[in-house]
Amino acid sequence: MLNDTPIRISSLVKDYGSLRAVSDVSFHLERGEIFGLLGPNGAGKTSIISTLVTLEAPTSGTVEIFGVDVTKNPKVTKSLTGFVPQELIHHGYFDVREILEFHSGYFGRRRNGDRIDYLLDRLSLAEHAHKKVKQLSGGMKRRLLIAKALVHEPKLLLLDEPTAGVDIELRSSLWKFVAELKGEGMSILLTTHYIQEAEELCDRVGILQGGQLKTIGRTRELIKGLTTREVALTLKPGASTIEHRCLIKVRDLPEGQGREMILRIPAQREVGELLSELNMDIAMIKDISVREGNLEDALRRVLEGV
Repeated sequence: MLNDTPIRISSLVKDYGSLRAVSDVSFHLERGEIFGLLGPNGAGKTSIISTLVTLEAPTSGTVEIFGVDVTKNPKVTKSLTGFVPQELIHHGYFDVREILEFHSGYFGRRRNGDRIDYLLDRLSLAEHAHKKVKQLSGGMKRRLLIAKALVHEPKLLLLDEPTAGVDIELRSSLWKFVAELKGEGMSILLTTHYIQEAEELCDRVGILQGGQLKTIGRTRELIKGLTTREVALTLKPGASTIEHRCLIKVRDLPEGQGREMILRIPAQREVGELLSELNMDIAMIKDISVREGNLEDALRRVLEGV
């Protein structure tokens, strides 16, 4: 019987001979969220996705999709899941529409023309519908993989580096489409090396390193808890700097433009509180700028163990 949890992974271990690629990982997806698995190459991201789509069997632990164990009833879990792999897959001499028709048939959808037309249009593939796959650009092949993953109307979408090697314009349009899918209620798990995009898209993230899940949480909360703010005070010419425990750098600006004090404070601390503590004459401050921490800073801190 199905439940409302798109993914539940419990104590997952995946070994390849003597190599442990995934070590006792547990997490779940919430309905209708975008969840990002982040980490360096070899962290275990693709191995986890491979167990979800039954390309690999868990060494131990359980992997469930909407409450169904993927190893016990893969036919059901595959019908609920759309998967976009990293690698571009070649389809010989079939054209785009034929591939989507064949893929519909795999899931018992023999009259799926309306869905295929919708995806061809939405992914800007309509004008390429009768082209052979070998005639498509890399970006168009990537769009075809996404259309294949969605042709049977799954409830869960798995994206393993879906924009690797594509240009900025295509990345932007694909991420916009992913956000729209979320708005329609789809649950999405993605891996990506584009950390800024993960920050903008993901409701929650998990950070993997060496097969271990180092931390997991809501994206904004992780950034706030793991990063700092850098406050730059530009002083007017003649103004004196002040010693303070948060001061990390003082630099002279070009002649006649004064000096700059750079201070680092916790992300949750207010700048006004810092200024009050400095007890500086506000008339001596020419400008204030603040650099907020981001998900890349948080990721770096977790991976470096600081």
